[in-house]
Amino acid sequence: MKQRIITALILAPLIIAGIFLLPFFYFVLMLLGVVGLSLWEWSQFVTPKARNKSLFFLLAGALACVAIMPMQPYELGAFGQSSFSFILSGVIWWLIASLMTITYPSSAKHWQDSPLLKGIFGLISLMPFLWSVAVLRAIDYDVNVYYGAKMVLFVCLLVWSADSGAYFAGKSLGKHKMAPRVSPNKTIEGLVGGIIAAIIVGFVFTDLLSLDFSSTPAMMVIILATVVISVMGDLVESMFKRVANIKDSSNLIPGHGGVLDRIDSLMAAFPMFTLCYFLLA
Repeated sequence: MKQRIITALILAPLIIAGIFLLPFFYFVLMLLGVVGLSLWEWSQFVTPKARNKSLFFLLAGALACVAIMPMQPYELGAFGQSSFSFILSGVIWWLIASLMTITYPSSAKHWQDSPLLKGIFGLISLMPFLWSVAVLRAIDYDVNVYYGAKMVLFVCLLVWSADSGAYFAGKSLGKHKMAPRVSPNKTIEGLVGGIIAAIIVGFVFTDLLSLDFSSTPAMMVIILATVVISVMGDLVESMFKRVANIKDSSNLIPGHGGVLDRIDSLMAAFPMFTLCYFLLA
């Protein structure tokens, strides 16, 4: 626990500094680095004994996605048809993946022996995440270069607070398991605690960061959808690790495991928040 806290205290300021201080192009490069490391970790889910082959497939798919992604802030911030379609596909995937997790292990028989499917799952988990974070960072970039940064931070705060709230509520009150065959520690009570914590943080930081939502009900719906899918994102990665028979995605981050272990909730949360924000807010 001590190592986890020290690592978090070092990483959190670096992440926040990167969100606010990096020019847009270098911010996207940072995201690409995170996604690249995550793809390397995902390769062991695909073919544990032939990771180079699966990594080549994953990187080729990622490069194809990046090639069609607009790189100018004003294009991404406008949330055009390509951004909408790509992020929507990510949201649909996380809903399907959530169902796969809830019905595990019976659902696994349809994909656990298919490297192609597991590779596609990795791409559709990570690339809409990349796209949605970039879209949020680009919002109103020509008017206020920091507004999008505040939106990105807001989503991170929602997920982090939900994770903390779920941990403490689950530890003290948890009785009803969400997906016991995937992660026996996740409970319905923990989920409720996470939602309450995220709603409180959402109200506080919407005001502190001067964020715009069309209405309070719309903000509540966006927060609720984001938190619920973020919890499922954590469970989905746990499912893939269980099938691959590994505990952590890697040991890149001392005390925290791998990059995927740190961003699994964010991978699901960002596409959902971005889609809901542009549709409702």
